[in-house]
Amino acid sequence: VQLRESGGDSVQSGGSLELSCTASGVTFGVSTMGWYRQYPGKQRELVARIHSGGSTTYANAAKGRFTISMDSAKNTVNLQMNNLKPDDTAVYFCNLVGDGKYYGVGFWGQGTQVTVSS
Repeated sequence: VQLRESGGDSVQSGGSLELSCTASGVTFGVSTMGWYRQYPGKQRELVARIHSGGSTTYANAAKGRFTISMDSAKNTVNLQMNNLKPDDTAVYFCNLVGDGKYYGVGFWGQGTQVTVSS
């Protein structure tokens, strides 16, 4: 399984970015796809997650500004980020969690850098 992220960039505060992630080599059911971010020296933290059934979970910092969406048929997940703030500067990682035979098994992308300047 490979997760390929795109969309990371440098923007001004208040700007928008859309992150995209496509998973390839998936031969099993998918439970969730999501986005995490990591600050230097910190643990990875959840930004947003979407279940294959459509339910979503957002970190408090993302609520009202970020929107996650998924195309289950294509195993893609997007994160629309609006009104970006300098605190959103981090490396963003795509995550996929399997279902069925691969229940609970997680896969990660390599990460994409988002930089927000004030």
